[in-house]
Amino acid sequence: MILALTVGLLVAGAVHLLLQRDALRVVLGFVLLGHGVNLLLFSAGGVGRRGEPLGQGPDPAVTADPLPQAFVLTAIVIAFAITIYLLVLAVTGTARDVAGPDDDGSPT
Repeated sequence: MILALTVGLLVAGAVHLLLQRDALRVVLGFVLLGHGVNLLLFSAGGVGRRGEPLGQGPDPAVTADPLPQAFVLTAIVIAFAITIYLLVLAVTGTARDVAGPDDDGSPT
């Protein structure tokens, strides 16, 4: 139940930040959304009813499913790469730095 509430809080915070106008808040919202989805994927493996992935024996009733853990690891790497790309876009792609057609090019 705590895991479901945590996922809900992270996704709600992410939606709130993604709807903001500031580019840095959008990036932070994406990071929160990535963490929420990672927890959701990790909970799909049955966190409460299973043990470690490499348990005492090959009994599938007691060992954890490694597929959600592999999904989470892949999602962490992809989210990190996209976050870096979004941060570069947020830093370099501001409207203040681009001179408009009626701008004389002088610094403001």
